[in-house]
Amino acid sequence: MRADAERSMTRILDAARIVLADDPNASLERIADEAGVARATVQRRFASRKALVEALLQQFDERYLEALKQSRVDTAPPQIALYRLTELIFELKLAHRLVLDAIDRLGTSAEHPAREVVQGVELLFGRLFATGSITTDSASWSVRVYLALISEAYHLPADAPELAAGPDDVTARTDLVVRSVLGALGGKPLGA
Repeated sequence: MRADAERSMTRILDAARIVLADDPNASLERIADEAGVARATVQRRFASRKALVEALLQQFDERYLEALKQSRVDTAPPQIALYRLTELIFELKLAHRLVLDAIDRLGTSAEHPAREVVQGVELLFGRLFATGSITTDSASWSVRVYLALISEAYHLPADAPELAAGPDDVTARTDLVVRSVLGALGGKPLGA
């Protein structure tokens, strides 16, 4: 992609995050206005609103892949990697709460999270099983439980009693998920 086309694409996606966070039903024209480009430019880059939303999801998947890399799921002690990955996921999700909620309301057919993200988390859960941190040997089941717990913790209101123990929102949600995952999947608690 040419540099100017790439800049236009970046501006459009940045604008879409801002506009959709404010109004999930905003028009492509409003997104174009926010990006400072013509509506035709948005339509050339994205065949439909659905394609634009899927591109936003792809950007989030790239950030989740970066979180997998930063948490070193393949080399760090597995419980430490689980904690760090969960922390990075909540940092990302809470920083972009409005746009992620808007995307959820809009719906999409894109596989989310992307298969590469799921594979990285499966690798981590395989390592957790190998070290006895969890007793469930099905990595795919463990990932489903983990993603469900992240979703549930993400949707808790900030004043939920389950989050009262943490010094901040990210830490409280991370602690809740990690404790729940290790408890639910039959492992040893962190630090035991």
